[in-house]
Amino acid sequence: MESGSNEKVSFDTFNLQPPLRQAIADLGFEFCTPIQAQSLRYTLQGNDVTGRAQTGTGKTAAFLITIINDLLSNPAEEERFVAEPRALVIAPTRELAIQIADDAYKLTRHTELHTVTLVGGEDYAKQEKALARQPVDIVVATPGRLLDFVQSDKLYLGLIELLVIDEADRMLDMGFIPQVRRVIGQTPKKDCRQTLLFSATFTPEIHELGDRWAQDPILVEVEPEKVATESVEQIVYLVTTEDKYDLLYNLISEPGAERIIVFSNRRDQVRRLADNLHRNGVDCGMLSGEVAQNKRINTLEGFKSGKFKVLVATDVAGRGLHIEDVTHVINYTLPEEPEDYVHRIGRTGRAGAVGTSISFACEEDSFLVPAIEEKLGYKLACVHPDERLLAKAPGFTRSSKFKPAEKKSGPRRRHQ
Repeated sequence: MESGSNEKVSFDTFNLQPPLRQAIADLGFEFCTPIQAQSLRYTLQGNDVTGRAQTGTGKTAAFLITIINDLLSNPAEEERFVAEPRALVIAPTRELAIQIADDAYKLTRHTELHTVTLVGGEDYAKQEKALARQPVDIVVATPGRLLDFVQSDKLYLGLIELLVIDEADRMLDMGFIPQVRRVIGQTPKKDCRQTLLFSATFTPEIHELGDRWAQDPILVEVEPEKVATESVEQIVYLVTTEDKYDLLYNLISEPGAERIIVFSNRRDQVRRLADNLHRNGVDCGMLSGEVAQNKRINTLEGFKSGKFKVLVATDVAGRGLHIEDVTHVINYTLPEEPEDYVHRIGRTGRAGAVGTSISFACEEDSFLVPAIEEKLGYKLACVHPDERLLAKAPGFTRSSKFKPAEKKSGPRRRHQ
């Protein structure tokens, strides 16, 4: 297994195709991140890799650079047909797939390579037209929508040269592996394609998937705790349930709190928080599983562009989002899974910047702290907030914006 060193590795170290190298330079990247430096030395030589890396480590660029460089180095000699991609990236969520495709567009800007995104929750016919418009080189897709296209004979995977399975642990957690297995069964055998699998954790199940789908994969990893904590100041405030909202409002109003993601565990909590903040004059957006896909995309764009400074979210936003310059992550409620804590705080302190993570530990969830500390390998600073941070929030000045979704008739369903 390869582990990283602290030496900086320039992209010029690798013999990349000039249009790709130019795109990397345009993006302002000179040196590789650890996962890029470790994986590219193998993937650019055609080796299969199983990599352990969280979002925010540069793994997306690592596999996209591999794909793009290979496609440019080996142009198709035979006549190309529509809906017959040469590279396939499978991601667990729509948000992550859209992010990956966006990165692919940026890295192929000086080429004629064509990328198509296939995700659920968006217009099927529009995606079908995108496939039919011209020969596609790279498809980025979520498992369900991808399988829909394959089973309806609208996408042919028999010419796939490079296959990427991103966030394999998340796929496992979400129950997508059977769908992924069926899709991979439509691609060439593993000794006839290059396969890259990435996961935030290396469990026996992930190792088994890597061995099943890849040909003698080389294991590379970056230590997630280092990524998560070296650039993030972590504070846990011991606070009563009734004081939590006042504390949140005052923290958001602090100097230096410029771009903030507030996490809560349930959809109804997120909606209530977003609505209260809006009524208190705070411009904010809401991201949860109940928000329609087009609204999610608009909300993310609004947050990225600075249209509003606060994004209130469930863990649907905890993984896979590349949002620059997030100054603060606030855990209004602590996650029940320690792994989700690491993913949440990984939204800040990215690309060399220093971020702040603030968690609220009230009577109900303070018992979750020890498991998080065990995951991190050290104790968290648990303190009482200053009195000024507990000052009462002002009265509401706006009417409601984030109203509850209308309940549909029929049997009640439990939501995560």
